[in-house]
Amino acid sequence: MDMIEGAATGGVLTRRRFFEGLAAVGGISLALSGMDALGFGMASATELPPTLTGGAKGTKVVILGAGLAGMTAAYEMSKAGYQVQILEARSFAGGRCQSARKGFQHTDLIGHKQTCEFDEGLYINHGPWRIPYHHRSTLHYTKLFGVLLESFVNDNDAAYVYFEKGKGPLAGKPVRKGELAADARGYAAELIAKAASKGDLDAALSPADRETFIAYMINEGRLSPKDLAYTGTEGRGFSVHPGAGVDPGPGKQLPPFAFKDVLDSKAWRVLSSVTGYEQQRTMLQPIGGMDQIAKGFERQVGSMIRYSTVVEKIKQSDKGVTVSFKDGSGKTGEITADYCICTIPLSVLKQIDLDASAPFKAAMEGVSYAPVNKIGLQMKTRFWEENHHIYGGHIYNDMPGIGTITLPSTGWQSQKGVLLGYYAFGGEAVKISMKTPAERAAFAVAGGQKVFPEYTDSFENAFSFSWHLAEFNLGGWAEWSPDGRRDSYPLLCQPDGRLYLAGEHLSYLGGWQAGAIESAWQQIAKIHARVQQA
Repeated sequence: MDMIEGAATGGVLTRRRFFEGLAAVGGISLALSGMDALGFGMASATELPPTLTGGAKGTKVVILGAGLAGMTAAYEMSKAGYQVQILEARSFAGGRCQSARKGFQHTDLIGHKQTCEFDEGLYINHGPWRIPYHHRSTLHYTKLFGVLLESFVNDNDAAYVYFEKGKGPLAGKPVRKGELAADARGYAAELIAKAASKGDLDAALSPADRETFIAYMINEGRLSPKDLAYTGTEGRGFSVHPGAGVDPGPGKQLPPFAFKDVLDSKAWRVLSSVTGYEQQRTMLQPIGGMDQIAKGFERQVGSMIRYSTVVEKIKQSDKGVTVSFKDGSGKTGEITADYCICTIPLSVLKQIDLDASAPFKAAMEGVSYAPVNKIGLQMKTRFWEENHHIYGGHIYNDMPGIGTITLPSTGWQSQKGVLLGYYAFGGEAVKISMKTPAERAAFAVAGGQKVFPEYTDSFENAFSFSWHLAEFNLGGWAEWSPDGRRDSYPLLCQPDGRLYLAGEHLSYLGGWQAGAIESAWQQIAKIHARVQQA
């Protein structure tokens, strides 16, 4: 109980500090459940694109980048009558919204060229790969464009947790997340319930609150109402599953791990990993790959896109904007418009000849971009389903460079499947990205082999992607420091002359498609208001 008591100041345990203490002992999920038990909760806002009324008055807009921010702006502005042209450096639309499938090609900045060799129908979402229910902006367009969705299993109690750096008998051993979660919550609930029953929490909890909360703890931790003890629960699993007759009959429950072993393993750190605002147990994904969203937009605005067109210079005056470019054949050209919406990542934009104010350019230096790696591994059998009975979810681990292994949430019980072999960030991502594609695959397979004995024998081929080595991204997403958010971010959200920036980097939904979409919504509303006032 030291953790709970330590959360108090001056011996007074307020509701807020009580919930903070729950988080310290049992993870954020325990704290949120406690809030719900006492009548507190969380909600999120719903947004729709701005209504652009009053006409476009013959205004021309050039949009740089055919990612989701650029295509959102093009779609909404063209509907309102604006004359729109999109310049896209790649030969396809979508920006980061990509899926690698058979024939997909990529050459990184080191010169490693890959052609995806997955079987027909298989793919990996090496860019965005899941959608929260409250990203209403993204879901607005999936519904509008007829992009069908399916569930993404973002948390699975049957999946394994594998931690090598812990101590005790659970270290270096694949353990079912549900077993670990049941024991961690059960023991934590036991400690809290016993403290509450002794009156240790009476200073700030009313008698009615205490009684209700003890009842909640009994339910949450599957405690004995008699002595508030945790001795395990059928929800964590069975060593012999219940069945017919008297053998196996009722089956045999798995005994709980010792509380000390759970704590020493350090694997409990994953138990709050899917309880943040942007993560839920069940999320959403487009059927057939995340690039179906990009294709949905492309069906609407594809005629406005000029592909394989690399921006080289952006010049502006008080009357308009001129963008100079080079196309896929090496020919140069330029386009002039009244306004420019630039969705190019700042990591790339900083390398382009840009006519903007000194403070605006200085603000662009206030953000860095995350090194991010992903790799898809095609397996000849879905051994995780057949042998381990795991259907989707993540294999959390502490293996450097692996990050997270994720099992597909589609194609249940089919013969083959593509799983995410690693999802790494920062320095570890940089180190792994320096390897050849074959070496990256070998690294991923070696890591997964520690968890699944079938990994090596089932592996067929791989496709890897390092976003910091992608020429037109130079990073997975923008990472703002507190100082950058305070000093640079607000400036970049405003126009510099006739130049408007948009993208995930100009949102607090960094790295999410909703951030790109909603950033575009804000900027087109600003342009439209300016046009109406002219």
